[in-house]
Amino acid sequence: MPYLIALDEGTTSARAVLYNERGERLAMESSPIESAYPHPGWVEQDPLQIWLAQMETVRGVLDQAAVSASSLTGIGITNQRETTIVWDRATGIPVAPAIVWQCRRTAGWCQQVAATHGPRITQVTGLVVDAYFSGSKIRWILDHVPGARDKARNGDLLFGTVDTWLIWKLTNGAVHATDISNASRTMLMNLASGEWDDEMLALFEIPKAMLPKIGPSSAIIGASDAGTFGAEVPIAGIAGDQQAALFGQACFRPGLSKNTYGTGCFGLMHTGGHVPVSRNKLLATAAAQITAPQYAVEGSVFIAGAAVQWLRDKMRLISTAAESEQVAESVTDTAGVFLVPAFVGLGAPHWDSDARGLITGITGGTTSAHIVRAALESIAYQTRELIEAMEADSGETLAELRVDGGATANNFLMQFQADILGKRIVRPADIETTALGAAYLAGLATGVWKSLEEVESFWRMDEAFAPRMPADHRERLWQGWKTAVRKCRG
Repeated sequence: MPYLIALDEGTTSARAVLYNERGERLAMESSPIESAYPHPGWVEQDPLQIWLAQMETVRGVLDQAAVSASSLTGIGITNQRETTIVWDRATGIPVAPAIVWQCRRTAGWCQQVAATHGPRITQVTGLVVDAYFSGSKIRWILDHVPGARDKARNGDLLFGTVDTWLIWKLTNGAVHATDISNASRTMLMNLASGEWDDEMLALFEIPKAMLPKIGPSSAIIGASDAGTFGAEVPIAGIAGDQQAALFGQACFRPGLSKNTYGTGCFGLMHTGGHVPVSRNKLLATAAAQITAPQYAVEGSVFIAGAAVQWLRDKMRLISTAAESEQVAESVTDTAGVFLVPAFVGLGAPHWDSDARGLITGITGGTTSAHIVRAALESIAYQTRELIEAMEADSGETLAELRVDGGATANNFLMQFQADILGKRIVRPADIETTALGAAYLAGLATGVWKSLEEVESFWRMDEAFAPRMPADHRERLWQGWKTAVRKCRG
């Protein structure tokens, strides 16, 4: 029996998931990843901890399923995107902590660049100029680590998003590569050509010598070193987490859309083989590629599930994330409270680095349950902002939205999402579609599956949520949310 293993390295945890030839999940292991916040707006991680946590989950999942590494047909890798790691080519040691996608340390520089080069950068890369993306993070490391710029120019330093770092470590330094979906999130790739863009590299002052080779998302690019797992296993699938989730949801055709509810919230609409152009501050991005280039339009919300973590870890209003559903349902509504979780600014469609979190509508009768409910509702409101922008860009009205990610297990959130959108929400049987997408990509490259149609046949619905809220009530709540957003940007 062919087995595929997906390495799913997220912002808060590393996971390994084992699948069979029918795309069925056999085992899963998870290990937490810690973030550090050395200054306001800064977010860092230890690249070596990322690697060790990921390897811990691989060993755990193989032990759990009693499967040997020699039985694996292929490895798929999916990862938190934009997070930036720079390491020494000779020693393999990172020269600085990983700068996480949420980090805002380069926001000021990005604002300056946007004022002079914003339209051109968007034209070439499909991205809005923002600290979110990797380019300004690489530049920051080269400017602030002594000697880094000279070493990078000489080819002695290497850059990678997390996929590239894991591939480098898995192959014991033999392969320095990424896929087109991750490369499209750096602000350094020409979206039309799929190659590193010399104009962008010059603007960001980044030497091409430190960049990985760009390849398709489904292809054998190397093999794990025998000393890593105990066997050489082909590395055959690579995709950024959101593009992997789009693939795992079997959204292979133009117009199909998904929203992933994780640390952040990410809505993607497949646009086929043409590069999309957004008029509503969404992003044009490369979708997972097998042969011909594929594209998507994307909206990115910085804080979604992270708002629930904040309720648990910082405010101590709940003891577990799962408890938020019960607490939210203990009250009939938020009693006029809105929570805008702009902890690190606002993403699409606002792209406001200066916005900060806000709770409004508090009265003497406000309870912790109202605040918990408002935090969950904020995830649904932010998603509606993305979907409305997508519909305006595409000229199409979505009939339904496919959803995935850990927070989709929260039935209150899913029902409120259907209510505030006025659209059907469809949850698949396997909500871990990010890892599933990586496994699909690896399986297609290694011959486990022969076609997209075969992969599409594996998709199964778990539950659909139809809107129940009266339209006038929906719009009153929506106007309240928009007022709260204006205040937090004030």
